[in-house]
Amino acid sequence: MTRLIVTGSTTILPIAEVAAERFHAANPEDDVLVSGVGSSAGIENVSSGTSDIGTSSRELKDEELELGLYDTPVAYDAIAVIVNPDNPVTSLTKAQVKAIFQGEIVNWREVGGPDMAIGLVNRDEASGTREAFAKIVLDGERFDPTAVILPGTGQVRSVVAQEPRAIGYISLGFVTEDVIALAIDGVEPSEETVVSGTYPVQRILHMFTKGAPEGLAKMYMDYVLSADIQESVVRDAGFIPITAKGSYGG
Repeated sequence: MTRLIVTGSTTILPIAEVAAERFHAANPEDDVLVSGVGSSAGIENVSSGTSDIGTSSRELKDEELELGLYDTPVAYDAIAVIVNPDNPVTSLTKAQVKAIFQGEIVNWREVGGPDMAIGLVNRDEASGTREAFAKIVLDGERFDPTAVILPGTGQVRSVVAQEPRAIGYISLGFVTEDVIALAIDGVEPSEETVVSGTYPVQRILHMFTKGAPEGLAKMYMDYVLSADIQESVVRDAGFIPITAKGSYGG
């Protein structure tokens, strides 16, 4: 039996895992092991050769551009800013979100909400979602260091769902009825607004290989890009197929 090791983004984990299960079912002699260890770890693993594919929910950093990694985009995603359902705030500007996560706005009253301290929930530094959010929303500037730091998307969602003061950010694919995804600059996160480019906090999800993919890695990645996975698994996970923009004429 041949074995493929895929490590990296927890955001991409639902796509990679289901694709691995279906791929193995169709190719019983090939085993695909998938783990979610964070985008930075996935990039490090594939560059060092400890994994065959590194998944990432962020772009490569400047210092990673020379690692010889080959980029295969696999889906589009929106990063949703989430609050507790008991919070009456339903929309913020991108500038307000930046000010909140930098600790310049500290009370919900300042953005039209109740007189209640804002509870910041952030991701750890290994998170590709954090990296993308920092680049898009904070213009690469620092986060408020007093924020609660959590290691995974599920933990962020759980804390925000339980705490009326909280605000966090997660992939649109992980938004459930336990939390509210805010409109940003008046635009709600959705497939339509991502494809049209009107939702301002969006990104591409990646699979990286050391050089162009070959052999089993190429077979698996071709399967991830197939209509079977893109139109079912990717959509079921709440993401947008990589071919969607073409279908919308974008």
